[in-house]
Amino acid sequence: MPTPAKLLHDQPIAQRIDALLDLSKQHAEHFCSPGAWLARQRYRAQHPTSIVVMKCMDGRIHIPHATRTPLGIITPFRNLGGIFDLGWPYLGELLTDAVIDAASVGHATLMLITYHFSSGHQARGCAGFDCDTEAAKAHAYAIAKQAGQLFGNDYQQVYPLVCGFETDSDALIIHGHHNEVLDIRDWRNQPVEDLAVALASVCPDMPKEIQRDLLPLLKGNLAHISDLQSAERVLDIEHREWVICIGRGFDFLHLPNTALIIGPYGPNLAEPIGTAAAIIDANMRAGRIPDDGFMLLASTPYQHSGVDRARAELKSRFLSDFAEHVIQREHPALAKKMRRHTAVVHWPTRRLDSLT
Repeated sequence: MPTPAKLLHDQPIAQRIDALLDLSKQHAEHFCSPGAWLARQRYRAQHPTSIVVMKCMDGRIHIPHATRTPLGIITPFRNLGGIFDLGWPYLGELLTDAVIDAASVGHATLMLITYHFSSGHQARGCAGFDCDTEAAKAHAYAIAKQAGQLFGNDYQQVYPLVCGFETDSDALIIHGHHNEVLDIRDWRNQPVEDLAVALASVCPDMPKEIQRDLLPLLKGNLAHISDLQSAERVLDIEHREWVICIGRGFDFLHLPNTALIIGPYGPNLAEPIGTAAAIIDANMRAGRIPDDGFMLLASTPYQHSGVDRARAELKSRFLSDFAEHVIQREHPALAKKMRRHTAVVHWPTRRLDSLT
């Protein structure tokens, strides 16, 4: 049976866009429902560690989906290849604010720093590092070192954890600070109860409360990869994205392999935009998606009406204009197939409001 994502990929562009916008409405309705709200409150009460994930814009890396974690729990930061520098002003401010907010209510922060690769074919690896897994891994360790400089090398308040993501299986690979590795693929036929002991062995310096709150992600990932056994999976592990998202507030996009999401963090936004456009163009040329168009979606979250929303509108319009200019300059033929949408997101309700 084809997956919803696969069915969506094959539809004409107008229908794909309508379906995506409808998905955002459904997500907001579900997010605001009493049951979902209570589920998040209960989850946070049971697992209070704040979790942030540094990851690639590649649409295959969807950590909540791969760990079966409720949406709204994990805070994502995305960029080309998972390439970050904690010295970037905007990124540093957002990350520091998240850590301070957690600390002010007595909670630690787990910082998952991810890299990704394909065990089946090197060419399905990370385009941001030219499919060089060792280079991607080395960069993840460099970010972890920066996190220690920023938040303390005792790792008691903020624990930076290098984490691989194998895209053929959606499996997590946990790297300890002493070259120890916990590969979830190795646990498919082992007792799930033993994961706690394995995690403590691989990361002995990880505070106990962070270990406790990381375990649900590992157990969810084990269940997830164990269920991925159908032949359809073979078709979904390559790039099939048809949406370029720029900005923040895209957690309604919980269909893997649909969108390339670019966070507005680095000083050079043109590079990831150009790379995303090249991936979309390659998808069309290879017949993985129809060549009748693609969607450019710019979004900025806001908390309050008035000035906060007005600022979000200006920022979204800027990001949309900037991305369009880059795509027109670097991929003029592809630009003619662009369907541009600009929006803001009311973050407390996750409601996406279109501006165009």
